[in-house]
Order: sequence, then C-alpha cells, then structure tokens
Amino acid sequence: MNNLKQSVVLITGGTGTFGNAFLDRCLMEGAGEVRIFSRDEKKQYDMAQRYRAFPYVKFFLGDIRDKDTIDAAMGGVDYVFHAAAMKQVPSCEQFPMEAMKTNVIGSRNVLVSAVEHDVQKVVCLSTDKAVYPTSAMGMTKAYMEKLAKQLAAMNTPTQVCITRFGNLVASRGSAVPLFIEQVQEGLPITITDPNMTRFMMTVREATDLVLKAFNACSNGELLVKRARACTTGDLARAVCRYLDLPDDYPTQFIGVRAGEKMHESLLAEGEADCATVIHDDAGEYLVVNDRPALRPEPITGYASDQAERMSEEEVLALIRSVFQEVNA
Repeated sequence: MNNLKQSVVLITGGTGTFGNAFLDRCLMEGAGEVRIFSRDEKKQYDMAQRYRAFPYVKFFLGDIRDKDTIDAAMGGVDYVFHAAAMKQVPSCEQFPMEAMKTNVIGSRNVLVSAVEHDVQKVVCLSTDKAVYPTSAMGMTKAYMEKLAKQLAAMNTPTQVCITRFGNLVASRGSAVPLFIEQVQEGLPITITDPNMTRFMMTVREATDLVLKAFNACSNGELLVKRARACTTGDLARAVCRYLDLPDDYPTQFIGVRAGEKMHESLLAEGEADCATVIHDDAGEYLVVNDRPALRPEPITGYASDQAERMSEEEVLALIRSVFQEVNA
C-alpha cells in the first residue's frame, strides 16, 4: 500500500476547492512536504496566509501549459495528484482551444514531467463528463484519460491511475454557490431543466475517493464509486429551503446549455466488462483495467438517471452538512 507519511506530494490546481481539502488530508496523513501548484497568485497568497504555520506547505506559481514551471515544482516529488483543469462546461464550450491547452496539453506536461523526475505515482482526477462526452470539457478530460493510460502502458517506474466523480457540492462555480449568489443579488434562480440529473458528492467524499484510488489502484487502472444523484429541480428547491426562502421564490428555466447532457455516466458500457467490484464501509467501487472481468451479476446504476435518487430532504441535509463543515 502507498503511504503519504513523510512523502513529498504535489497537488496541481492546488488552490481550488479540492486542492484545499486534499492539502488538509495530506497533512492529516503525515506528508513530509506538500507542494501547491497553480496559476492563481491571489489564491496562493490567501492560502499561504492560512498555512503560514506549516513551513512544509510550499507554493509554486505556474501553469501546467508551461512545462518548465511544472518541472520546477516536480523535483524530488514522490506522488502527484493532478487536479488542475478547466472545469466549467460553458467556458470550455466558448473557448475549446483553451480547454485543449489546459486539459490535454497541460495534462501531458504533468505526466511527462512526472516520469522524467521519477515520481512514484500520479493520480489523475477526471469527471463523469468524460464518459460519452458531448462537451469540450468532457472531450478534453476524456483525452486526458487516454494520455494517462498511454503513459501507464509504457511501463515506466511511474505508476498512473485515474478516478472519476461527479459534481462537488458547494465547489466554486458549481450550482449551489451559483443559486445562492443569484438569491443574494435578488435574481431568480436559473434552472436548466428540473428533470436533469447529476451525481452529487461532498468534497470530503472526493478526497476519500482520491485516496482510495491512490491506495487501491495499480498502474493504468480507473476507480469509480457508485454515487447518488439528484435532479436540478430538487437541488434548487433544497437551496431555497436552506436559505429559508418562500415557496414562491422565482425560478427561471433556461434550457439545457450547449454541450450539456440531461444525464451523466460514471462508467461506459465497455468499461463495465473490464470492471471488478470492491466494497468497503463507504460503499461500492469499481476498479477498471484492460482485462475482461468475471463477475456474478451485471453492473448497473452508474448513470445518473439510474442511480439511487436523493430526495429533496436528503439534498437539503447534504447542503447543510457541507456548509457546516466549511464553516467549522
């Protein structure tokens, strides 16, 4: 089993929602040094102030599009957690070449640099939008997965694995903060389609999943977790209840945006044929590799319209728990 204790860890995109949470997990696991790599100077400054009592948390300003800046941060690193990406579907649709430069070329820079610097393992964070992709964001993340698998197939000393997950509740740029911002500005809540379904996951669950991939996945493998889903209509109503808004607070249906799907998938049909089911106290996982797997029952529930559906009450409880955790 891999061990973060006393290791040197690099988190790309480390000033984002996941990066902040995963830094705390690395410190809890006893990492010897954690390097935060991102291109956002202001977020790095703010984060450095919060962690000024931790001299072994170090910050590297750079862009994964520029391999020289990645190389400067990679020397002596044991493990890389690659979270840097363009993640917003609308912006990637509007600027697809920018998404390509970051999610594909930038990811290749990270992977190549890791091999050149004898990193032990790279965990690449992907998304449900990479399965049957219809958006520039999903397509570029799917290409990132292909690059990771290509490097793994080269059998270098550097191991590479991948994990996918859906929407992180309360992450920057996601639906819940958007709805709250609209309410604060006195605007109606905009809903694409009330019947659209999305996988929902807390940031803590995402960090657990990434650590699970780090510990459980061998070279070239993909890890996904069976997740629950909700409709955007229930999500909007839960946010209204969280903010104690009246039942008749205005909403506006804007239709499905370019590149978006009504439902997402965590696993492609062909991948299910090469998947092994594993269980622990946190739930059911699938480890996918390139070898057909024998299993006693068919694998289902890895599309958001087929997954266990969260009720409005459960979504409200999830939102409350997330913000209690953030404000703790």
